[in-house]
Amino acid sequence: MSEKPPDSLIPADHAAITDGITELRRQEALLKTGALQNAIFNSANFSSIATDEKGVIQIFNVGAERMLGYAAAEVVNRITPADISDPQELIARAIALGRELATTITPGFDALVFKASRGIEDIYELTYIRKDSSRFPAVVSVTALRNDQDGIIGYLLIGTDNTARKQVEEKLRWTEESFRLMVESVTDYAIVMLDPEGRVVSWNAGAERIQGYHAEDIVGQHFSRFYLEEDVNNGKPQRDLEAVVANGRFEDEGWRVRKDGSSFWANVVYTAIRDQLGNLRGFAKLTRDLTERRQVETALIDAKSAAEKANRAKSDFLSSMSHELRNPLNAILGFAQLMESDSPPPTPSQTASIEQVLKGGWYLLELINEILDLAVIESGRVSLSLEPVSLAEVMLECQAMIEPQVQKRGIQMTFPRLDNPWFVSADRTRVEQILINLFSNAIKYNQAGGTVAVACSASAPERVRISVTDTGAGLPAEKLAQLFQPFNRLGQEAGAEEGTGIGLVVTKRLVELMGGVIGVESTIGVGSVFWIELVTAAAPQIGAGIAASTPVAQAQVHNDAPLRTLLYIEDNQANLKLIEQLIARRPDMRLLSAADGQLGIEIARAFQPEVILMDINLPGISGIEALKILREDPATAHIPVVALSANAIPRDILKGLKAGFFRYLTKPIKVNEVLNTLDEALEFAKKWTGQCK
Repeated sequence: MSEKPPDSLIPADHAAITDGITELRRQEALLKTGALQNAIFNSANFSSIATDEKGVIQIFNVGAERMLGYAAAEVVNRITPADISDPQELIARAIALGRELATTITPGFDALVFKASRGIEDIYELTYIRKDSSRFPAVVSVTALRNDQDGIIGYLLIGTDNTARKQVEEKLRWTEESFRLMVESVTDYAIVMLDPEGRVVSWNAGAERIQGYHAEDIVGQHFSRFYLEEDVNNGKPQRDLEAVVANGRFEDEGWRVRKDGSSFWANVVYTAIRDQLGNLRGFAKLTRDLTERRQVETALIDAKSAAEKANRAKSDFLSSMSHELRNPLNAILGFAQLMESDSPPPTPSQTASIEQVLKGGWYLLELINEILDLAVIESGRVSLSLEPVSLAEVMLECQAMIEPQVQKRGIQMTFPRLDNPWFVSADRTRVEQILINLFSNAIKYNQAGGTVAVACSASAPERVRISVTDTGAGLPAEKLAQLFQPFNRLGQEAGAEEGTGIGLVVTKRLVELMGGVIGVESTIGVGSVFWIELVTAAAPQIGAGIAASTPVAQAQVHNDAPLRTLLYIEDNQANLKLIEQLIARRPDMRLLSAADGQLGIEIARAFQPEVILMDINLPGISGIEALKILREDPATAHIPVVALSANAIPRDILKGLKAGFFRYLTKPIKVNEVLNTLDEALEFAKKWTGQCK
C-alpha cells in the first residue's frame, strides 16, 4: 500500500487547478445543453413556440416557420398561439372547462393554458391556420415555464403536423362506417360477431330479420341459444367453435332456432378473427336461411321418387303387357309356322291365309317390341355395351339382312366398298338396329324402281358419318320438324306402308346415347338423305389365344340315333300344345311336361332329361327359383335349361342369363330358332355326358 505523499510534495495551486477543471466541465455541459436546445428550437420537424406569461409569442422556431408559413419576425411580440388556431375549437374547449372568457386578445389562449398553469402538461388536437389561411390538424403539447420561485414566466408549445394521421384515421373511420353500413344493409344474411368465448358482440339487421332478436336483446348472450336443444345437449356448439379455431374456417348446414322457438334450415359459416400476433380475438358468423331451398329440394326429391316409382310402375306394366300379348301371339305365330311347313303342304288358298296370319302377327310383334324399346330407352334403363365395332363388318351383316326386302321391292341399293374397317365406339347390336331401320325406311318410302345409296366417310375429327340417300318423294320443312316425334307418321297412316312412327325416335335416342348425332336433309321430288355420325375408336387388340367363331353345327337325325328327352315346364296349354306339335316332328326326341316349377323339378330328378325348356312366370315358384334349385342339386346341375318366356324386355333377358339359363328365347317363338337352340343344348348335354364317362 502506497503512503499519502507529504504535504511538501502537493503543489500549492492544487485547489485552483481543481476549480478550473470543474469550471471547464460545467462550461462543456452548458455548451452541450445549449447545442441540444439550439437543435430543438431549430428543428424543422416540429414547431416550438414559446410565449411569455401573457401568451405573447417570444420564440418561433424554424419548424414553426415551415409549418405555419410565418417568419419569426412576423409573430414574435405580436400575436399569441390563439391567433394561429381555430377560434371555434378554443371556445368549445373553454366552455368545456366551465370558464367565462372575456373578449380580449387571449381568451382562446387561456383555454389552452388552463391546465398547464396548474402544473398539468396537456396535449391538444388543434386546427392550425397558416399565413395563407389554409388549415391543417396539429397535435400540440403545452407546458408551463416557471422561474426559481415557481412563478409562471411563459409557456412552451411543441406541435407536430397531424395531417397524415388524421387522413389515416379518416380513412379508417370511413372504412369502418362503410363496413357498418354494408353489414347493416345486408338482410339476406345474419352477420354476427362473437367474442372468443362465443358471446354476441354485434348483430346486424339481417340477423334480426332471420333470427328474430333485437340487438339489445342478444348482445352479450352466448351463440349456443341459436342451436336446437338436442344439439346443445350433445355439445355441438362447442365442437363447432373448436373446428373454427383448428381450421380458421368452418361451414355447416343444419337446423337452427329463432327467438319464437321455430326452426329453420341454415347454412352457417364461421371464421376465426386473429390479431397480427395470431391471438384469437373472436369469430365472425355468417348465417343464411335456406329453408325455402330445403323445401324445394325436398319437393324435388319427392317428385323424383314419385317419377321413379311411376317409371317402375310403367316398366312393370309394359313387362306385364308384353307377357300377356306375347302368349297369344306365340300360339298364333307358332301354329301358323307349323301349318306353313306341315306335311302334306297346305293348299294355295291356305298358304295365302297363313301368310296373312304370319304377316299380321309379325307386324304386331314388331309394334310391341318398338313400344317396349322406346319405353326402356326413355326410362333411362337401356343397357349399352360400348366397344370398338367395325362398320365394315356391320355393313355386310346388314346388307345380307336387308337383301330380301330390296329384291321384293325392286329397289337398286348400293353399299360402299370399305377398305378401311372404320371402327366406332358403339354397341354392335344397337348399330345394326339403327342401320336396318334407316335402310328399311329408305326402301319402304321409295318410289318404284328407285335407288338407295349408302355412303361412309370421315365427317369431323374423331367422327365417321354413315349416310343413306333415297329417291323417294321427299319431305317439306314442316314435316322434317316433326320427324322424330313418337307415333307421328307424317300423314302416312292411310298409306299402304305399315309402320308405327316409333322407329326413328328409337334410332335417334340410341344414336345420342352412344355419343353420336343424327340428321336429315330432304328435297321435294328428289329424295332424302338420313345420316348418323358416331365417335371413332381404335382397332381392338385381338388376343393370341382367342379362336375365331364357327357356325353352330346342326344335329343330324339318324334312324339309329338314341332317343333324347326334353322336359317342358309350362302352365299355358296353348304354348304346351305348340311345343308338342313341334317336337312331334323330331323323331329323335320325346317330350315330358310339367304345369309348375315344383313338379318340373321332381320330373327332372326322376327322368334326367337331356334338356329342360322352362317358362319364367309359373304358378308357385318362378322359373328363376326353379333354375336355382336345379343348379344346386348335383343330380340336375348338369342339365342345360333354356328359358322360353314372354318376358322380353332387355333387363328381363339379362336377368335370366345372369341366373344361369343356357339360352333365353322369347315368345312368340320362331320355329327354326327354337329347333337350333335345342340342337345346341343337346350337343352340350352330349359333350358333358361324354366327359363324365
